[in-house]
Amino acid sequence: MGWVHRVRDLGSLIFVDIRDRYGVTQVVARDDDALLAQTKRLRPEYVVKVCGTVERRSDETLNPKIETGEVEIAIREITVLSEARRPPFQIADETPVSEDLRLKYRYLDLRRDRMQRNMQLRHRVLMAARQSLDAQGFLDIETPVLAKSTPEGARDYLVPSRVHPGEFFALPQSPQIFKQILMISGMDRYFQIARCFRDEDLRADRQPEFTQIDMEMSFVTQDVVFTAVERLMQAMFAANDESIETPFPRLPYAEAMDKYGSDKPDLRIEMAIVDVSDVFSESSFRVFRDVVAGGGAIRALVVPGAGKYSRSQVDKLVDEAIELGAQGLVWARRGPGGDVQSSILKAAGAETLGRLLESAGAGDDGLVLVAAGAPHEASALLGKMRLRLAAREGVVDEQRRALTWVVDFPMFEWSETEGRHMSMHHPFTAPRDEDRDRLETDLGSVRAKAYDLVLNGSEIGGGSIRIHEQPLQRRIFELLGISDEDARSRFGFFLEALEYGTPPHGGIALGVDRILALLAGEPSIRDVMAFPKTATAVDLMTGAPSTVSAHQLRELHLDHTPER
Repeated sequence: MGWVHRVRDLGSLIFVDIRDRYGVTQVVARDDDALLAQTKRLRPEYVVKVCGTVERRSDETLNPKIETGEVEIAIREITVLSEARRPPFQIADETPVSEDLRLKYRYLDLRRDRMQRNMQLRHRVLMAARQSLDAQGFLDIETPVLAKSTPEGARDYLVPSRVHPGEFFALPQSPQIFKQILMISGMDRYFQIARCFRDEDLRADRQPEFTQIDMEMSFVTQDVVFTAVERLMQAMFAANDESIETPFPRLPYAEAMDKYGSDKPDLRIEMAIVDVSDVFSESSFRVFRDVVAGGGAIRALVVPGAGKYSRSQVDKLVDEAIELGAQGLVWARRGPGGDVQSSILKAAGAETLGRLLESAGAGDDGLVLVAAGAPHEASALLGKMRLRLAAREGVVDEQRRALTWVVDFPMFEWSETEGRHMSMHHPFTAPRDEDRDRLETDLGSVRAKAYDLVLNGSEIGGGSIRIHEQPLQRRIFELLGISDEDARSRFGFFLEALEYGTPPHGGIALGVDRILALLAGEPSIRDVMAFPKTATAVDLMTGAPSTVSAHQLRELHLDHTPER
């Protein structure tokens, strides 16, 4: 039983490919006029039941591309269980189809081989995750979906209460507070494959509702957390017939920003940014000399083999940098005769630029791109150029799974919009022990016990060792501009729980959809989710979000008067 995938009518011989979740099977009608007539009426996506004899195919009709390619079924009886309209796009072939059309008819799109594979991969990976965490002593515990709104970062999805007029539940952005309370409760190893909700601007790797593997452990260090997660990741990759080496390398945040211009570096690319400030600190090129004197940095990126670029190609790189927000971009290289060529040759001189090429490690065929300014800004620009040029030059190792821990994040970052310090991760993250004294003197220098897991330039997880002392938690709220009254209103239950003996604890949340998209080789997480929303948070299949009746709104004590 299954769906009619394709019909090939040869007159006295009709081949029908029947498709189900397990693949495609060829059935054949021959020698029976009534059966041939019935088979001729079949159309794509009809649901049929076939009874017959399994036979070996002839040598010339063997099909090694499918698992059933050595056999076929000689039809004895065929029954149409359900007819089908002509689909709006071909299911049998992976022909290009607009995403909007695919999402509107998602039940048809999910029949396609690509989506069937992705859903099966999702199942295998999540089953492997459950088994790995169970073997490591974790308990699968559900936390509430209807919870208290504690906004910090993304906007909450709110659910009005019918029995408490004017009051609202919030759908969880993460189970963060609940999993910490479970640690206080003595559940020393918790996990959950959790559904989370965030009302935020969407991109290819974002959805208003998504899935994460949520983990928390008591009496652990960062190293213990890493070991547990690495075992989990090995199991998840094994479900896709892949092996990965552990332990994953660790990269301090400051080094990641300096060398790659990003806190989620793609380490499949060998190119790295280098600091060449020393070359210009005493040079005659005043522009760069003044940047260094003012506390800025001069950063360089070598593009191997790009020394052969034409002048117009180099000029296009400068234009790209300007599009990315740079005021300009300096370049240098060696010409065919070994002479120095550069956009600042006259101003800086061949000697200084020769030292630049040597310091950057340009060799004879490398093109050096140079940016100046605040250290992280200069590196960030070159980091963006690094990704573009690596793809353009084909130097990304597509066969590699580059996993790394990024550690030692700053605890705070300044928000110009808010006019205050914000948590770089979240306000429950503990500071590094050696930096605690700086909470009162230099917030910008305080490092957190926070970590991200990065795969091929994509952040797939983030976590931290948490604050387990109530006085410290209150102080962090204060430093973040959260008044004591506001803290009691939003987090009072949690602050009270911290008074009843809280073990040191830490954990992580792993983005299931991002991991699966990377494993499946999909550019968007929408293609590893059964029923995703569009980039504008719309469900094209069901028409959600939608209006509701005035009666429903009145029951929820909401004003249903339309805006004028």
